[in-house]
Amino acid sequence: MKITIHDEPGALNLKLEGSVVGPWVGEFGRTWRELEPSLKAKKLTVDLCGVLHMDLEGRQLLAEIYRKTHAALLANTPMTEYFAEEARRRSANS
Repeated sequence: MKITIHDEPGALNLKLEGSVVGPWVGEFGRTWRELEPSLKAKKLTVDLCGVLHMDLEGRQLLAEIYRKTHAALLANTPMTEYFAEEARRRSANS
């Protein structure tokens, strides 16, 4: 998995690539926890376009991030659309 961060004035873009599974979910979580305090008024975008697979734990983390930030979730395949929609749905149900 690869995580790329683009921090701009007013926006923070987090791009995920590869498989967000197992220990990589922990890395995604650590990255998120480090970035979260710096968000303040910035708009967060999570780019899922390069994600090949995301396990349940990864999808739960994505839902938590969405619930806290209402981030824009970018997706470009049926699978990444599913991950984004699931995060939005879980947020609405909690």
